[in-house]
Amino acid sequence: MRQPRGRGEGIAPPSWLALVFLLPALLLLGFLVVYPIVYSVVRSFFDASGDSFVGLDNYVGVFQGHDNLVAVRNTAIWVVVAPTLVTIVGLLFAVLTERVRWATVFKMVVFMPMAISFLASGVIFRLVYEQDPDKGVANAAMVALHDVFRDQVTYPGAAPRTTNGSPVRAEDGAVVSAQPVAAGQSALVPLLRVKAEDLPEKVRPAARPPAARAGELTGTVWFDFTRGGGGTPNAPDPGESGLPGVTVEAVRDGKVVGKATTGADGTFTIKDLPSGTFTVRVPKDTFTASYRGAEWLGSTLITPAIIGSYLWVWAGFAMVLIAAGLAAIPRDALEAARVDGATEWQVFRRVTIPLLAPVLMVVLVTLVINVLKVFDLVFIIGGGDPNASVLALRMWTESFGGGNDQGAGSAIAVLLFVLVMPAMLFNIRRLRQERR
Repeated sequence: MRQPRGRGEGIAPPSWLALVFLLPALLLLGFLVVYPIVYSVVRSFFDASGDSFVGLDNYVGVFQGHDNLVAVRNTAIWVVVAPTLVTIVGLLFAVLTERVRWATVFKMVVFMPMAISFLASGVIFRLVYEQDPDKGVANAAMVALHDVFRDQVTYPGAAPRTTNGSPVRAEDGAVVSAQPVAAGQSALVPLLRVKAEDLPEKVRPAARPPAARAGELTGTVWFDFTRGGGGTPNAPDPGESGLPGVTVEAVRDGKVVGKATTGADGTFTIKDLPSGTFTVRVPKDTFTASYRGAEWLGSTLITPAIIGSYLWVWAGFAMVLIAAGLAAIPRDALEAARVDGATEWQVFRRVTIPLLAPVLMVVLVTLVINVLKVFDLVFIIGGGDPNASVLALRMWTESFGGGNDQGAGSAIAVLLFVLVMPAMLFNIRRLRQERR
């Protein structure tokens, strides 16, 4: 005998009740998402004022004009380079820290930039890329590395006297002796227009050149200027500074046969010279500006520099997802490959990478979607430079940043939406396949 059903048991709620509960969410979704999309599509077919219908002119204009073409080119560079680079670095970090005790601490440090807003990250890297090595960390490191391999001191703007009595003269940017000098003799190289800030800290008063032995050439390079006036021109006087760190060459028939570097008092000794006469030369590099690092925010390097800051922010995101994928790989497959004689590189290339392919693809596609919308870093670090512009920044500039053409800005927004859609659909399809 069938038991009587309990109160309300087996009674399906009406379909309209579900709509009642969904209605607030649908209204909010329509107001915040659907309406802006539809309005942007409609607005993109009108001119700046919104009164005249212009058809596809705004879309054609995206690919016209120097600034727009630069933005399109930079966006393509971002889409190709940034996701690939971040995924590779994240993979390396995840693999290399898998068996390290302090892996958790390292991952936390690498992931920490994700907690910083893009605005703050842009400010940080705007300082990192400062041209002045005393302010910019990047150029400070480059100058320090450069000085390790090349310690020549430079005195930009320094030059000899132009009077006939000067023992040296300018020639093709270098300073050379006015008369040939033989081995066993001494040479004087007086210079003027040396800036006080270019003098090293360990500078000493200029000394007269030491006596030269056979096969040697001695001399002094100094700042031939006495404070307060006085002194003898073309001769080291008390109170005049020697110029240390200057390379001095002995040249014969256009070839360097010997060279030396001046000491703290400006004196030098070139040894092991053959007999005969030579021309004493201070190379022109001595009189050029010292190395100050790269122009990171110039027209050539600004886009790679901003991509570098993006890598700093998002490498932790890629590392964490890939590390989770590595943890899910069956260890039996890796051990079986090692037992069969595979090297660690072969295990990584033929076993780990194929098993990680779904995770790597998700990370790569997610980053592609993200770089199509990148705005903050380009806006802050680029500082309005059109050479750094991307489509997202161009959209803001056309609409609100001075262009006052919301028709053109809407066209760029719709174009970005169309570019993002394939990546979004790919991710959705991938998630559905994994659920199955």
